[in-house]
Amino acid sequence: MAIQDLFSGEIATELLEMLIKISRKSLLCKSSADGLISSIEELLPIIQEIRYSGVQLPAMRQSQLNRISETLREGREVAQNVLNSGRWNVYKNLQLARKMEKVEKTVSRFLNGPMQAHILADVHHLRFDMVEQFDKLDGSARRIEQRLSSKNIGVGDGGWVEEEVKRVEMEEERLGRGSWELLGVGLDLGRSKVKELVIGKDNLGVVGICGIGGSGKTTLATEVCRDDEVKSYFNNRILFLTVSQSPNLGQMKGRIWSFLSGTGAWGSNDVVPQWKLQYDTGPRMLVVLDDVWSLSVLEELIFKIPGCKTLVVSRFKFPEVFNATFEVQLLREEEALSLFCHTAFGQKSIPPTADANLVKQVVTECKGLPLALKVIGASLRNQPEMYWASAKKRLSRGEPICESHENKLLNRMAISVDYLPKKVRECFLDLGSFPEDKKIPLDVLINMWVEIHDIDEEEAFAILVELAHKNLLALVKDPRVGDVYSSYYEIFVTQHDVLRDLALHLSKCESINDRKRLLMPKQDMGIPKEWERNACRPFDAQIVSIHTGEMNEMDWCRMEFPKAEVLILNFSSKEYFLPPFIYDMPKLKALIVINYSTFSATLHNFSVFSDLANLKSLWLERVSVSKLSEDTTPLKNLRKLSLVLCKINNSLDPSVIDLPRIFPSLAELSIDHSDDLIQLPSSICRMERLRCLSITNCHNLKELPSDLGRLKRLNILRLYACPNLETLPSSIDELVLLKYLDISQCVNLKCLPEGIGRLARLEKIDMRECPQIWDLPDSAAYLQSVRRVICDEEIYWEWQDIKKAMPDLHVQVAEKCFSLEWLNE
Repeated sequence: MAIQDLFSGEIATELLEMLIKISRKSLLCKSSADGLISSIEELLPIIQEIRYSGVQLPAMRQSQLNRISETLREGREVAQNVLNSGRWNVYKNLQLARKMEKVEKTVSRFLNGPMQAHILADVHHLRFDMVEQFDKLDGSARRIEQRLSSKNIGVGDGGWVEEEVKRVEMEEERLGRGSWELLGVGLDLGRSKVKELVIGKDNLGVVGICGIGGSGKTTLATEVCRDDEVKSYFNNRILFLTVSQSPNLGQMKGRIWSFLSGTGAWGSNDVVPQWKLQYDTGPRMLVVLDDVWSLSVLEELIFKIPGCKTLVVSRFKFPEVFNATFEVQLLREEEALSLFCHTAFGQKSIPPTADANLVKQVVTECKGLPLALKVIGASLRNQPEMYWASAKKRLSRGEPICESHENKLLNRMAISVDYLPKKVRECFLDLGSFPEDKKIPLDVLINMWVEIHDIDEEEAFAILVELAHKNLLALVKDPRVGDVYSSYYEIFVTQHDVLRDLALHLSKCESINDRKRLLMPKQDMGIPKEWERNACRPFDAQIVSIHTGEMNEMDWCRMEFPKAEVLILNFSSKEYFLPPFIYDMPKLKALIVINYSTFSATLHNFSVFSDLANLKSLWLERVSVSKLSEDTTPLKNLRKLSLVLCKINNSLDPSVIDLPRIFPSLAELSIDHSDDLIQLPSSICRMERLRCLSITNCHNLKELPSDLGRLKRLNILRLYACPNLETLPSSIDELVLLKYLDISQCVNLKCLPEGIGRLARLEKIDMRECPQIWDLPDSAAYLQSVRRVICDEEIYWEWQDIKKAMPDLHVQVAEKCFSLEWLNE
């Protein structure tokens, strides 16, 4: 009886009306009445919902609700007695007030106790029921798929239902309906090339699609699978699997096995057999493995059987497995603008109401990366112009413009970095130290990493190659070289701006004084204000990178860097005052000074070098080198000195300075593109520890020291592109440890030294584009260690005659290279 009354709401409704009257009439019962009013007003909507739901409650819950119903009925009787009681009957009113308080406490306990448990129980039952229903749907889908498989009818493009659904969802998420056309000719060309590799060449069993995160790799692979020609070629037998970082290898191998063998559904308890096919041909099948992160996982998932091809989509390159690789290119300017406008404005072009220049500037910051264009475009949609201007500034500084940008782009790109070994990850983060859109000399990176990561040059180069294979940077040869025997000196590193932004973003996790890398993301007029505000205490940075315009003595503030090991000074000006805080860098090992203006800059405050006792590497680019004197403080630990595009100004004049005294430990000296270097000073020949001497692109160099042979430890002598150099000193044949001689593009060099045959350790000679050399010295036949020679066709046959007595000698005719792309630098 009570539960029916409760669900009808009659008791609660009547009691509520009485309580309102009591609250107005009785002072003693007012507090309890007000509490009951509040409780019952919360209870009434729930009662009404249960009333109309038609749900049959469990016995336990019905018992609890019966008890609360009885309490409310008692409360109704007490309320009626209160209303009937006279105002002056104080004793009776006091008793009724206590009963009212008891009712109020009982109802309150129910609402705060059993009622909450009922709600949790309902949520749990609802969740269980939903899981059960989805399991039934999943089972139905599998049964349908099994029946279709048994009838040789492909599901979607031939794969599993859930994989097809995931593929469609990914397509819609990354591009949206109809957005493929917006990506333009570039991806159409990519589709054609991948198709050619997949269906046009039977000998390519494993084909890779590679590119940086967000470049459209999965989109391209999906479009290839949807292509009518591809589907017809494989007779719709295409399996598309997303591998991800933590795949269930057993399950995936089972799915691939089931697909290839045509055995139907594969259960979780089934074992993939170890099998070998004894036939040479089979039905054509394509297995697409998307989002592959590991070589070991990839090798487990590749089944090399006749007729089967594997298309691998990954941010990384796997040359050990791939028979061919297609690298996804970034969008061109028109394609990038079209995709961005589609996301930001819902149309293919810039609307008349938008600031066209501002829109193009934002698009430029995305650097043709589809994911960046979509995420940033969506973040700016329907935002005011001031927000756009702020976003453009933040993008130029490598900062996220909003939480969506950080989560959807930077954090997603960060997955590639999180997956790296610790030391490789640190090297990647170091790349944020260099300006955007600039080629980074490989020597600079190698020197830096050797000093701060305690690795040798070979390991540093191996890390660069690993980062390149993972598409986190690109290694670019100097276009003037163009051969397979390039040295470190001829290679540059480039990086997409979004990856550089990622390195900057990840380097800012700690407070400014605690960061391992203190970096200026873009050129500014002076030191960032944030640095100045925190200069009251030392900075713990190991790498400090500054990018400014002209700096005078008063432009610097006092800062302390007790842990700094690398200082990179990027600037653009004719005058530059070296920062006084270099005095407060006692652990500085590598100093890199690069001027990006078109004129050589005059450096001031050279006296800071007097305290750099631990400096091991010095790189100066496009600066005017001050004249050194006998008073110059020796740099006792300096091992590498590189002068690039520098004005020498006779600073190496042997009549003024003693180079061995100033650089007693120098092992490598490089001078590149110095147009006022006419004669190499003879004091260089007394630098007994010198192992590498590179004098390149010095067009006015006419003469080398006659006693060059005193450099007994020299391994590398590079004299590339010195057109006015006519002869080599005869003492070169005394360089008993020389392994590599480069005289390429010395167009006026007449001959090799007569005694070159005494260079018993010489392994490689590069003498391409030396048109004046027609004959080889007789002693060349005694070069017992030479394994590689690069030369012009005119002298090729001379070396071929020598090769008859040296079967291990490889002689290569250099290809002509007429690229002027380097002039852009």
